[in-house]
Amino acid sequence: MNDEMKQLLDRLPKKRPHDSSVRAPVAPGVRGGQPLQGGPRLELSPPPPPRAAAAPPTESQATQNQTTTAKDGSHGTPSPHHLPQGQAPSPRTASPQTPVPVKQSEIDDTEAKRVRSRVGDQLVAVGLKKSYQKGNLEVPVLAGVNLGVKEGEFLAIVGQSGSGKSTLLHLLGTLDAPDAGEIHFDGRRIDNQSASVRDRLRNERFGMIFQFYHLLPELTTLENVLAPLMIRESTLRYFRHRRRHQAAATELLEMVGLGHRLKHKPRELSGGEMQRAAIARALIAGPDLLLADEPTGNLDQATGHEIMKLLGTLNQQQDLTIVMVTHDSAIAEQADRTISLVDGRIAS
Repeated sequence: MNDEMKQLLDRLPKKRPHDSSVRAPVAPGVRGGQPLQGGPRLELSPPPPPRAAAAPPTESQATQNQTTTAKDGSHGTPSPHHLPQGQAPSPRTASPQTPVPVKQSEIDDTEAKRVRSRVGDQLVAVGLKKSYQKGNLEVPVLAGVNLGVKEGEFLAIVGQSGSGKSTLLHLLGTLDAPDAGEIHFDGRRIDNQSASVRDRLRNERFGMIFQFYHLLPELTTLENVLAPLMIRESTLRYFRHRRRHQAAATELLEMVGLGHRLKHKPRELSGGEMQRAAIARALIAGPDLLLADEPTGNLDQATGHEIMKLLGTLNQQQDLTIVMVTHDSAIAEQADRTISLVDGRIAS
């Protein structure tokens, strides 16, 4: 080797001798390695002890696991840890039971059966429905009325204006026919009878009082009271019993306080006097049922009180069955029983 080559080799860095105690640096955080120079010191945790193999469950333990009751109340649903691999747990099926609402038709049927089963009812209405046509629009008024009235009872039907009170009274008096339902009087169905039978029923068995009196303006007070008898009998028969009829009408007018108004025309009477005359007219045929449509509606409070006192006397002394409709709760309180008409039905 020449001198020039030797000088070149001497300038090269000398190789460090191999030391087996020096380990190659490892990345920080790798267990068992040495930290790099200037790197963070790591606390090496000892390795965890080896896991022991779990013993297979006994037959009683396996049965208990399968019949464990879940927290939500279901039985026999295995825990997800006991399901085979890849099988999802079944959804919960137990839930609180929601009560099933009762249909209005079922309520109506039950009430109709109750009304039919009542003993001693003189007037019975079952499932009465009525609608009116207004142009192309059908307006429902009664939606299933069930009603029973005992003989000699004074019943008041209250309700707001337009609730169907007058419509119900007209149906009970056979002035109009229901779209559905039945009406019975003294055990006989009357709503499906012929017009002549219904006319005779109103003339002989029913008395009616209207809010607007409906007195004939050309007749005197006495003649207005006698009008139902004039309609009932032939001309010959009426004149044959004229004196007896006039005596009965005069007695009625005296009873209602109009004995001094026998020959006065309706235009000469006050509102209270016209209503008294209408009551006497309704009683002249000796009816078994009196239907009164707002009998105090057009009267002042004092006169209305007198009319109600008169109706109460007729009910008690003559055992007259009275069905009255009114919007005044104070007037209705004077009856034996009060019911309310709401949305075309009798409110419970």
